[in-house]
Amino acid sequence: MAEASLLSKPKQVIGPDGSPLTIADLPPPNTKRWVIRRKAEVVAAVRGGLLSLEDACKRYTLTIEEFSAWQQAIDRHGLPGLRATRIQQYR
Repeated sequence: MAEASLLSKPKQVIGPDGSPLTIADLPPPNTKRWVIRRKAEVVAAVRGGLLSLEDACKRYTLTIEEFSAWQQAIDRHGLPGLRATRIQQYR
């Protein structure tokens, strides 16, 4: 029984703004406009185990490369790195 609880997904993770983030709080699957906050929420959900990378890519029709670029932008430049208009500046 203890093993099963280790494999279960968390019900919530800490979002990019420090508040709890649940599946219900994530952007809708049909999201077309990816603002900084939405990208950061999806990255936080995957990092926290709320969604698997595969589930996130399927749910939002993202490529692994696109998601990885979001993660790298956050790691290198924080949330401002996710600004679409700033991508060229950070490269």
